[in-house]
Amino acid sequence: MKARTLYTIFFVLAALIMIFILLPLVRLIFFINPKTVSVIAERSVLVSIWNSISLSFLTAIIALVFGVPMAFLLSKKRFGKLESLVETIVDVPLSIPHTVVGIALLFVLGRREIIGAFFYNAFGFQMTGTRLAIVLAMLFVSLPYTIDSAKEGFKKISPSFEKVAATLGASPGSIFRTIHLPLAKSSILSGFLLTWARAISEFGAVVILAYYPLTAPVKIYQAFNEYNLSTSGAIAAYLLIISLGIFLTFRFVAVDRIWKR
Repeated sequence: MKARTLYTIFFVLAALIMIFILLPLVRLIFFINPKTVSVIAERSVLVSIWNSISLSFLTAIIALVFGVPMAFLLSKKRFGKLESLVETIVDVPLSIPHTVVGIALLFVLGRREIIGAFFYNAFGFQMTGTRLAIVLAMLFVSLPYTIDSAKEGFKKISPSFEKVAATLGASPGSIFRTIHLPLAKSSILSGFLLTWARAISEFGAVVILAYYPLTAPVKIYQAFNEYNLSTSGAIAAYLLIISLGIFLTFRFVAVDRIWKR
């Protein structure tokens, strides 16, 4: 097969993928019209969208705090013979249906379960049905994106940089802060964005662990069941516009400025 023919086939397949992704999204965006403005003006819709955006952002921050150190350990193979097992455990949430995740977390965070009972008996705080429960559900399903992305970034750093810095008397903490983090920042930020995006769209685990307070995906599901496709479609369209606006702005403005430093 000639190169031209091969690349033509590949470009056709690539074009089909682009159409497959863009067509439903474009159709949804064009669903926005003067008749749907009243839907987004409802307080419950605005609150649900705010919950999704703010809680998913908090989830991504938490994922950075906990995930980056673990990614560094994995990149340096500090777990020894348990390396493969640890990597498998980290990626397990990617392969579990999210409704299963919700049920599994419920068996831990429920009022009569291991962790949930402790918080309820000690502080009178019920974890399920709270914003904390939403964050934990989001974190469970999205944390692997931060760890995997940061790990690949750390792996790309030449060990020679670390050796030279150590020879000059730099401490491990200083080496991590001044060498590893700056050189892996693009991968870490990519992981942050992937985690945020995954968390903002989470439905299965959240709807089981904390139906209320509503997040946008749960609100869309509720509107679809209680009203009609037009109402749920309007909420979905506005959430799509807001999400794309945030992520594109963050990606092409904030992140690019950081990467170029």
